[in-house]
Amino acid sequence: MIAVDTSALVCIVMQEEEAEIFSSIMARAAAKIGAPTLAEARIVIESKAGRGGLELLEEILERPTVTIEPFDDRHAAAAHEAHRRFGKGRGHPAQLNICDCFSYAVASCDDLPLLFKGDDFARTDIRPAYLP
Repeated sequence: MIAVDTSALVCIVMQEEEAEIFSSIMARAAAKIGAPTLAEARIVIESKAGRGGLELLEEILERPTVTIEPFDDRHAAAAHEAHRRFGKGRGHPAQLNICDCFSYAVASCDDLPLLFKGDDFARTDIRPAYLP
C-alpha cells in the first residue's frame, strides 16, 4: 500500500515524464489518497487540463486499488507536525506547503511510502514509493 500526493496525480493526467511509471505503481499497489489531496488535485488538474483532465482523474479514482482516505484529527495533528518540521517558513529545505503536509500526514499516519514528483518530500523523513 502507498499514499499518493497531488504531484503524482497531476503527472499521470498531464502525461509528464514519469506518468507511465506512476500509473503502473498505482495499478500494482493499493493506493490511498487523502481527501484534502483529492480536492487539491481536482483544482490543479481542472485549471491545467479542464474537464478532460478531470475525466482522466476520475478514471484513476475508479480503479479498485485506489481508496480515498477521510482526513481526521489524527491526520490533522500529523499535518501540523509536518508543517512544524518541514513547512515553508520553518527554515527546513523541504519547504512543504500546506497541501504537501496533508499528503505527508496520510503517509505518516499509516507508515506508508508516498508517491510524489519533485524533491520536496525527498528532503523529509517520508519513505518514497518511487526513486528515479
